[in-house]
Amino acid sequence: MSSYLSEEGLEKLKKELHDLKTKKRQEIASRLEHAKTLGDLSENAEYQEAKEEQSLVETQIVELEEMVRGAVLIKKNGKSDKVEIGSTVRISSGRGEETYTIVGSEEAEPSKGKISNESPLGRAFLGRKVSEKIEVRTPGGVSVYEILEIR
Repeated sequence: MSSYLSEEGLEKLKKELHDLKTKKRQEIASRLEHAKTLGDLSENAEYQEAKEEQSLVETQIVELEEMVRGAVLIKKNGKSDKVEIGSTVRISSGRGEETYTIVGSEEAEPSKGKISNESPLGRAFLGRKVSEKIEVRTPGGVSVYEILEIR
């Protein structure tokens, strides 16, 4: 499955993957070695916890490797007259003016103005032009947005 990521987002994932493969694996290996010295492994809570954490970390590594391998890099090619992934749009709605950047779902942070291309709002903006009015149906009802600027 491919994920749309900015260069910064891809680098962040690669760093997290590197940290898990090196530091976190090493930390867990040390905990396991220490726990083995404590005696009977079948009744050793510290050993069981470390094994569970090891399993979670290995699962996370596999997931991150798949995300990095399937990443589609968002490249903004100059100024576009249509909203696309990577575009920053300034909009007007009943709540006033707001600015959003359309990103892949892995980088979405609505509180920071980064909305997913898969969200109702993100999907509605894709392919639209300046001055277009868009009705978006959300769980809270229908909202009308006008695109003021695309960067």
